[in-house]
Amino acid sequence: MPEYRRTALAAFLFMFYSANLALAQTPKEQWMLGPFERPADSHPIIKPQPEATFTDPITQKPVHWEALHTFNPAAVVRNGKVIVLYRAEDNSGTMAIGEHTSRLGMAESDDGIHFKQMSEPVFYPANDGQKSREWPGGVEDPRIAETEDGMYVLTYTQWNRQTYSVGVATSRDLTHWTKYGPAFGTSGKYASLKYKSAGIVTQLKDGHLVAARIHGKYWMYWGEVKVGLASSTDLIHWTPVEDKSGTPLLLLATRSGKFDSALPEVGAPPLLTKDGILLLYNGKNSDTDGDKSLQAGTYSTGQALFSADHPEKLLHRNDTPFLTPKMPFERSGQYAAGTTFIESLVYFHQKWFAYYGCADSFVGVVFSGQ
Repeated sequence: MPEYRRTALAAFLFMFYSANLALAQTPKEQWMLGPFERPADSHPIIKPQPEATFTDPITQKPVHWEALHTFNPAAVVRNGKVIVLYRAEDNSGTMAIGEHTSRLGMAESDDGIHFKQMSEPVFYPANDGQKSREWPGGVEDPRIAETEDGMYVLTYTQWNRQTYSVGVATSRDLTHWTKYGPAFGTSGKYASLKYKSAGIVTQLKDGHLVAARIHGKYWMYWGEVKVGLASSTDLIHWTPVEDKSGTPLLLLATRSGKFDSALPEVGAPPLLTKDGILLLYNGKNSDTDGDKSLQAGTYSTGQALFSADHPEKLLHRNDTPFLTPKMPFERSGQYAAGTTFIESLVYFHQKWFAYYGCADSFVGVVFSGQ
C-alpha cells in the first residue's frame, strides 16, 4: 500500500475509534442496553435551516422558525421509517438560552441516520387553550409514546418565559394534534408546580414500541434535579406518586462526584425489559463536586433500572455515563459545556437507535445491535 494511503487510513481509524472511545470504555452490566456507537462519519443528523419560513398563527407574520437551533428530539417508527420531532428555535427574542420561541419540526429517515426535514413545523404555540402557557417561549423537549391502536401521546415542556410544566397532546398522524394542557392538571396541589422532562414507560411488542400497562396503569417518570413517578389510566391525566408526607416520591437525586452531581433528568421514554424498567437519563456535572474527568456543566447520559412490579423501586444505577460529549458538534453551540441529551429510543432494522440533542444546537444519533 502506498505511504499516503497508509497515512490516510491510520488517520481515519484514529478518528473513528476516538469518536467511539467514550462508549467502548464504559463497563456494561447485564441489565444495561448497549453498547452504543456513533456512525462512522458521525455528524449532526438534523441542523438548522435558516431559509425555512412559517406563518405564525399568533403574530400572522412569517418567521424563520428553525433559524438558530434544532435539538432535543423525540422519535417513533412509522410506516417503515424513523420519524423525529425535534425542538427548533427561531431567531426572535434575545440571544440567550430559552429566550427564543420553540416549535417542533419533523424529519423522516429510511435508515435512521440520514433525515429529510419538513419545511414547516408540526406542533407550535397557537391561538388555542394553551396559548397562555406556551407563548412566547414555545413548546420544547418532546417525548413520544405510541399506543397499541396507533395513537401517539406527546409529552413536552410548555414555556411562556414565566413558568413551565409538562403538556400532553395526542395525534393519529403526527401532524394534527389535540392539546390537553398540563399533565398534572390546572387545579389542586400541583397546579403551580414547575416540572418538565417526562417519559412514558414503553415495551417492545412484535418488534414495535408501545405504551406499557403495569398493574392496569400507565407509568411516567418525570422531572429534573429530582426524578419522580406518576400513573394514569388514560395517558392524558396523570397523578404523581407520593411519599408518606404527601410530596412527590423521590426516585433519583444528585450524586456527589458523579456525572449527575448537578442534576439527573429523565431522558428517553423508559423501556420495560425482562430485567425491569430501564431509564436512559441525562445527568449534568457539577462545577464544584462533580466528576473530575468531565467539564463542569457537561450533560452526559446514564442508565438506571427500576422494578417492573414496583416501578418506584430503584434496582441499579450506573456510575459512569455511556455517552458523553466528544465530537465537535456535541460541544460547540449555544451550550458550550457540551450535551449528549437523549430524549428518544426506537427499535428499527433490528437495532436500537437513540437520538439526542447536541449542545442545544443539533441532533445526533447512536445505535446498538443489542
